[in-house]
Amino acid sequence: MENQIKTLIEAIVSDYERWSRRSWEASGYDMDRFEDKIDEFRAELKVFDRGTKYIRIETGNSIWGFINKGNPDFKVGDILKAKSWKGPATNKARGNIFENYSVAWTGPHYISGYSAGGERAPGDNTGLLKGSSAITSGVR
Repeated sequence: MENQIKTLIEAIVSDYERWSRRSWEASGYDMDRFEDKIDEFRAELKVFDRGTKYIRIETGNSIWGFINKGNPDFKVGDILKAKSWKGPATNKARGNIFENYSVAWTGPHYISGYSAGGERAPGDNTGLLKGSSAITSGVR
């Protein structure tokens, strides 16, 4: 699970970098500090594995989401949106770190398309994703 969480963190940082680059370039910002901003964001991502049911992922002063590790209503590795600081929304998993998934730097994607039970067309790596995020494979 440790490798899959590292892959998830890299997917979050990658989406932040993609979004930030487009935003900075469109705004005409000086790109000199761009890499420093990405490093700052990466340093703010924290993984807390203290509970018995969930692993919490924080970004600075907010919760990115949760990973299931002990709630029998979900598969181990399911990605859940945050409901509060202490717990996830338990209506539906947004993906699983042991399978293919897509996430945004702001949190797990909302339920729609594939996450809501829809089928992804073979070879489709962009059709049902939000904000041009890429599919990440948790399979190693």
